[in-house]
Amino acid sequence: MQGLPQHRARSSERGFVIIAVLWILIALSALATIFSVYLSSSSRALAVSDTSLVADALTSSSLELTAYQLLLADEKSRPSEGSFRFRLDNADALVSFTSEAARIDLNAAPKEILANLFEVLGTDQRAAGDIADRIVGWRTPPKANSADDEEALYLAAGLTYAPREAPFAHVNELSLVLGVSAELAERVLPFVTVFNKSPEIDVLIAAPEVIAALPGMTPETLNGFLKQRESLPRDKDAIAAALGPAKAAATLPKAKSFRVMTTLSFDDGRRTSSEAVIALGDGKGKNTDTNTGQNPTTNTSSTTNTSANTETAKDNEPFRVLSWRDDPEPATRPFKRAGG
Repeated sequence: MQGLPQHRARSSERGFVIIAVLWILIALSALATIFSVYLSSSSRALAVSDTSLVADALTSSSLELTAYQLLLADEKSRPSEGSFRFRLDNADALVSFTSEAARIDLNAAPKEILANLFEVLGTDQRAAGDIADRIVGWRTPPKANSADDEEALYLAAGLTYAPREAPFAHVNELSLVLGVSAELAERVLPFVTVFNKSPEIDVLIAAPEVIAALPGMTPETLNGFLKQRESLPRDKDAIAAALGPAKAAATLPKAKSFRVMTTLSFDDGRRTSSEAVIALGDGKGKNTDTNTGQNPTTNTSSTTNTSANTETAKDNEPFRVLSWRDDPEPATRPFKRAGG
């Protein structure tokens, strides 16, 4: 009987040790689970990062190949649009390019074309004219020693900012123009640019909405032109004859800036896309004209712009990237005027 308390004490000690060991095992198991989840998450993050790096590299390659193809031809024979494919690093790349002359330049287009574009996209005639006035006012410096009427309009409307009164830095500034709602700006963005640097429009590749905005264009003329456009030669007289009353727009602008769309399809099923605008150099190592560039803000997943703030390539650069967007949203075209 005297040894019973000692036996119970030893049993209690062993029980305590067993419980402590069990708690340690549970803690180690939890740590192992947490570490496993961490490794899994890190692996996925690294895979996504790796895919992003590869996608950026492939997109850069697509821009280089596009510039190479375009610079091989002189300005007279240079294509205004095209596409090609290539395969590299376990991915297929589909690349298409279009001259920025297919779009209306917010900084160069006359008021009439701007008003017509907004009317084509559903704005009533009076409001479209007012918006065109405000766009011209946004991009035009105020006259010296005169009242700033444009700024007064913004103040009277209760806005907390004034118009830039300088060229548009990016097309997204359009939503800041007095009278342009965010929804209307979204409808207009697929048809405008700040990289064309000319009032001229390449009607052989422009969207129907852009062609419909040309002065003198009618629905009947537009439909007839679109039917024969693919067979038209790149000849000013032939284009003028097809445009009829809008023949003043029969120009052949020299393409210097191109919008490049790259779609990547990876072997593991992942798919990415990007849209970039590039400006070509002259290919001779000489400086070309430069203009102040852009500072865009977009609602896309990623946007990159040149830090030099120039819109043409210079020195020995074959091309310069002016804008870059990852995973751009597909453009919608709520066309109204064509078809009467």
